[in-house]
Amino acid sequence: MKLWQVDAFANKPLEGNPAAVIPLAAFSETGLMQQIARENNQAETAFFVQTGEGQYDLRWFTPEAEVDLCGHATLASAYVLFEELAPELSQIRFATRSGELIVSRGEDGLLVMSLPSDPVQPFNGPKDYADKVGAALGIAPPKELYSARYLVGLWDDPKLICGIKDCGEIARVLREEYFWGMVVTAPGDEGYDFVSRFFAPDKGVPEDPVTGSAHCILTQFWATRLGKKTLKARQVSPRGGDLLCTDEGARTILAGRCALYMKGEIFL
Repeated sequence: MKLWQVDAFANKPLEGNPAAVIPLAAFSETGLMQQIARENNQAETAFFVQTGEGQYDLRWFTPEAEVDLCGHATLASAYVLFEELAPELSQIRFATRSGELIVSRGEDGLLVMSLPSDPVQPFNGPKDYADKVGAALGIAPPKELYSARYLVGLWDDPKLICGIKDCGEIARVLREEYFWGMVVTAPGDEGYDFVSRFFAPDKGVPEDPVTGSAHCILTQFWATRLGKKTLKARQVSPRGGDLLCTDEGARTILAGRCALYMKGEIFL
C-alpha cells in the first residue's frame, strides 16, 4: 500500500494537523484498516477508493475507531489527489458517511472544502456540568455550553483557551452526558475572529491539532454571533493551524493549505 502523510491547514510541514492518506483499489477489511490506523498513530488515517472520474469513496479512522466526519483528513486526501495522483482534476467529490464532500482548487494554493454544517442546540444537562467541565480542564467554567456533534464550551477570554495544559479529566466528564469529543472556543485576538481547541481522548485523540468537523459547528455559531459570513479562525493547539471559514447555511466552506511531510509504502 502507498501511504502519504500530509499536514493539513498548514503553510509548511510540522504545522497544522497530520493525516495519513492511503489510496486503495478496493476497501480492505474494516479490522485491518483499523489496525493500520492504530499503527500510524495519527489523529486520522484516510482510505479512499476511486468510483468514477473525480469521484471517490472515503473513510476515516482514528487509532481507536472509524468516525463519521473528518475535515483535515479530507483536505489531506484531496491534496494527495491534486498533487500526486490526479493533477488534471480541479474538483474532487468524496462519498462519505456524512454525505458528499467536495474539495476544489482555490487561489494561491488554497484548497476549498464544502462540508455539512452542524448547528448547535442549547445544552440541557445538569446545572453543575459547566463547573465539572472547567475543573476537568483545569480552568474557569465555560460561560455557556451547547450540544452538537460534540459538546461545545464558550469562554470570554482566548488566553484561557490557549492556557489549557491538556485534556485533563475531560473524557470522564464527557461520558456522563454521552459525548466523546469537546470543542472549546472563545472570541479571537491578533486578527482572528475566534479561536478553538478540540479534545477527543476516548477516540484515541487527546487533542486534535486542527479539526475540520469542529469548524462545521463553529463557523455558523460565530457567524451568527458576529454578524459575519466569512471568518478567520485559529485552532490554538500546540501545533496550531489557520482556517478561512464561510457560513453558507446548510454547508460550511473551509479553506486551507496542506504541506507534504512524508510518503512511503506499507508492507503487510
